[in-house]
Amino acid sequence: MKIISYNLNGLRSAVSKGLLDWLAVEQPDVLCVQEIKAGNTPLDVSGFEALGYRAYLYPAQKPGYSGVATFTKIEPTNVAYGCGESCYDDEGRVLRLDFNDVSVLNTYMPSGTSSPERQAFKLKWLQFFRKYVAELRQQGHQLLIGGDFNCCPTAIDLHNPKANQNTPGFTPEERQWFADIMTDGFLDTFRHQHGDAPGHYSWWSYRAGSRGRNVGWRLDHWLADKALQPLLTGAGLLPDAVHSDHCPAWVEMQ
Repeated sequence: MKIISYNLNGLRSAVSKGLLDWLAVEQPDVLCVQEIKAGNTPLDVSGFEALGYRAYLYPAQKPGYSGVATFTKIEPTNVAYGCGESCYDDEGRVLRLDFNDVSVLNTYMPSGTSSPERQAFKLKWLQFFRKYVAELRQQGHQLLIGGDFNCCPTAIDLHNPKANQNTPGFTPEERQWFADIMTDGFLDTFRHQHGDAPGHYSWWSYRAGSRGRNVGWRLDHWLADKALQPLLTGAGLLPDAVHSDHCPAWVEMQ
């Protein structure tokens, strides 16, 4: 079972850049995407359906903003839209699909880069999300959490950590949150597979040729409940996919 997470920075935009041709070759069992940016007109998912995927969309109420979608070749046993808090659900932040023993939680976390107010909103979200995940686990869900976390866990996860110590996405509070959720019983699947190898990023600014110079941040993650660790067979990034300013993150399970 191969699962991919991909911040598309607009689903229509990514499709216009060849996303469906890429998907036809890559053929994941489940594709979780973020920032679908649905507008006033419903998104056309017929191309995904033609490739054998069921489509589950959870757009933000604000047109052209945020939102998540999950496309799957495996029929889920249950689909849960949102997390029950309107301030987050209005922004289309969470979509969960249950597949028997595994629940795939697709999330797009707030950025915090636009203003101090949005960074404060993000920090409140992070604390809420940790409690929300704990409640799901108490209910018996074994979670794979994938998406754009807008957060780098450690200094090896971005090109220039010293200059970004207090930049949203790498603040001390966010790094501590990431460490705390690991102690709750999750593992960072990428680091589990690749150790402390530096230079692996999933987002690059459009400015100054950052992608070509690999001046990036690893913001996109798959976290796995440690109970699932024996089933993990691989995890990584796909930096050659260029339909967005992000690249896909993937995880594979038996």
